[in-house]
Amino acid sequence: MAVFDPRSADCGGASRMSRLQRRLDRPVRRVLPRSLLGRTLLIILIPLLVTQGISLELFYGNYLKVVSRRLSGSVTADIVLTLDLLDRYHAMGDREWITRRVRERTQLDMIWHPGQRLRRTGSTHVLGPMDEDLADALGASIGRPTYIDWIDDPHTVHIRIQMPDGVLDIGAPRKRLDVAPIWLFVAWGVGSTLLLFLIASIFMRNQVRAIRRLARAAELFGLGRDIGPIHPEGAQEVRKAAIAFNRMQERVFRFVAQRTAVLAGVSHDLRTPLTRLRLSLAMIPQQGTIDAGELQADVADMVGDVAEMERMIASYLSFARGEGAENPVPVDVGQLLDEVAFAFRRAGGVILSVSIPKPVDAVLRPDAFRRVLDNLLENARRHGGRVALSARRDERGVIICVDDDGPGIASDKQEAVFRPFESGRDGGTGLGLTIARDIVRAHGGDITLQGSRLGGLQVRIVLPL
Repeated sequence: MAVFDPRSADCGGASRMSRLQRRLDRPVRRVLPRSLLGRTLLIILIPLLVTQGISLELFYGNYLKVVSRRLSGSVTADIVLTLDLLDRYHAMGDREWITRRVRERTQLDMIWHPGQRLRRTGSTHVLGPMDEDLADALGASIGRPTYIDWIDDPHTVHIRIQMPDGVLDIGAPRKRLDVAPIWLFVAWGVGSTLLLFLIASIFMRNQVRAIRRLARAAELFGLGRDIGPIHPEGAQEVRKAAIAFNRMQERVFRFVAQRTAVLAGVSHDLRTPLTRLRLSLAMIPQQGTIDAGELQADVADMVGDVAEMERMIASYLSFARGEGAENPVPVDVGQLLDEVAFAFRRAGGVILSVSIPKPVDAVLRPDAFRRVLDNLLENARRHGGRVALSARRDERGVIICVDDDGPGIASDKQEAVFRPFESGRDGGTGLGLTIARDIVRAHGGDITLQGSRLGGLQVRIVLPL
């Protein structure tokens, strides 16, 4: 026996709905404008039209019907009262007096056509609810053949009633039956819609102009043209996008400049040990005249040059990797500092303290940021001796400080040491601080130098929350 699986039914229904939606999306996409300005204006225009349509329907669909029925009932009541009086008083003098008084009091002009017969009955039905309401009211109240003419006279509605001995032609002023021309309300609705649409178009064009300018700047930047920072304008979100684009452009240019400087210096740095190796090989005595001590010394020099080249190449590879393809994850900054300090102590360094008053979390690339701290601690050990680590959180973000008791760096030279090879004159490759700043800025933060409380240099890292 087959078992019904509700999940299969749901999946089948969902697939049918998705197919139906895809079929409907195609013709809709053909009709919709392709530009953001066109779609936005369409989003504005449709609600305006719907609102005016609803207003028209509510006013002329409900209110007008009520008013029309009341006006038609009032005219019908006057006509019925007049017919009752004419039925009660048959004398010719009485009829003339009655029609004269009705004309004076109700503005209904009555003309008596003795001996005539109505050729047609009903109504011309050209105005919608007004003539229908009048015809219904007369038919329900009089019970005699009637004909209503709305066309012949633009100012008067002629109501012809078949009497036993003739036709009574009643001229009712149109203003007693007609509320107001519908075209006035339609013109007001259409005019206000067009005015609001025009104002919205002007504002939206200004907003879209900022987006177009941002798109143009991104396109030129992708083609490798330096267009400089763009001026943020437009809505708040567009301004934020422009500011983010300027920051991205600055970071990319800085990244390219750093890589170019590194590549330009690679040949210079590697040329020195290679020249020494070539010179050492040329100075090795020929076979038979080789002294064992001299040979051992030359080999030691060449091994040292090879080790120096390996160290420089390792630094270049580390710099080229940067933050790599590692994904940012939430990291306990306190635990990361403890691990780095423990490894630094094992390598022979001196850590005075690791100060973290409160738990601090940040979204980091752990391996890349560990490389930053290792480079900073290695620089502190090379130039100073004792190091203190601290981390805290404030309104600016997460702040990590590395203090040492070394000689420090003059304030006018603090920015220069971040350039490639500038800090390698006292040992090292001169890429440690460059790599550190590159990784920190890739996290959206920044790294600065200042005087330390230990008397040496403080490296301050600020990371966004």
